[in-house]
Amino acid sequence: MKVAHIITGLGVGGAEQQLRLMLRHLPARCDVFTLTAPGSVAQGILADGHRVTHLGMTGNLDATVMPLLVHLLREGRYDLVHTHLYRACLYGRLAARIAGVRAVVATEHSLGDDTIEGRPLSAGVRALYLASERLGCATIAVSDTVAQRLRKWGVPASRVHTVPNGIDALRFRFDPVARAATRARLGIPEGTFVVGGVGRLVPGKHFETLVRAVSVLPGVRLLLAGDGPERERLHEIASALGALDRVHMLGECDGTVSPAGAGGWEIPGLLAAMDVFVSPSSDESFGLAVLEALAAGLPTLHVTCPAIDDLPAEQAPGARRIGTGVPELTALLCQYEKAGPVRLPVPPVVDRYDIARSAERLMAVYRAATGAPQLPAPAPSAPTPVPAPASLPLTSR
Repeated sequence: MKVAHIITGLGVGGAEQQLRLMLRHLPARCDVFTLTAPGSVAQGILADGHRVTHLGMTGNLDATVMPLLVHLLREGRYDLVHTHLYRACLYGRLAARIAGVRAVVATEHSLGDDTIEGRPLSAGVRALYLASERLGCATIAVSDTVAQRLRKWGVPASRVHTVPNGIDALRFRFDPVARAATRARLGIPEGTFVVGGVGRLVPGKHFETLVRAVSVLPGVRLLLAGDGPERERLHEIASALGALDRVHMLGECDGTVSPAGAGGWEIPGLLAAMDVFVSPSSDESFGLAVLEALAAGLPTLHVTCPAIDDLPAEQAPGARRIGTGVPELTALLCQYEKAGPVRLPVPPVVDRYDIARSAERLMAVYRAATGAPQLPAPAPSAPTPVPAPASLPLTSR
């Protein structure tokens, strides 16, 4: 089976990194088309041996990419087109239909109650989404929570399929050597208690709650892995509270591959350096960062995590759901600090979301969309890494 994946951009983000991880486990030939922003995840996909084409879209209304995308899809003779993220779904579904590709599916990675990909929903956004959705044959939700939201929006239940995000748990297994190395690189004194968070620095993630809580705990350090428009505001809050020297804002980090060669940080190494993980976001579609922390054996505090919130407590004994207030979080972090660092066994929920299982479920959707026999997917082999070219292939328009 030959599949074209169309995504809005390939900078570091949850949907982008999940695409790369899924490509490693799909028993299909896959090419990737990015409308914008061919960043570090694009380089990683190239290094894994997949073709990446940057379409050079200049804005939401740059419809000049359509003839190019239609041409590339026709030329590629794809069995199926899979779109990711709102803008790519709008343009990709239409281009696939014009190109004559009958099997078109989309993954909804980030649909909240009143936001989509962190942006406020509106009647116009919803109308465009539903009109575009009818051009495909299936919409994939990354969690049951997202599936419910899609049905509530008006997407027919028969067209909604849940394929949860997957995790490569072995990458996040606790490594004491990585812990020592990461702490030494950050200049964290031995015995210091470290709190951590991972995610885009945007208003909906509410990392200001975490910064404020750590600021009133003398001697406690905070590691924030991620970048975004809230970075400067978080910096100002930490400075105003006199905690800037204890708050490490590490910028963009790639959880699917080590970017250390470029001077970046590995998410597994950062998780190893932490003593407790906090996800203060109040609106999540899945909660992959929480799962990664649990895979690293970390106690985790989260406001919401659809991946585990509706499961029995024994599935994730190291996870604790909390409210949104600073006083509650401060009191809990104080308790964890007094108890001292602890590494927990990897909980059953991590195996539940193993990436190989998610890949098998996705292949079942592909087979249904293309009319292929519903046979068990063969065990995927790891791709042979190939050197990434100096730059992404650019197609002139």
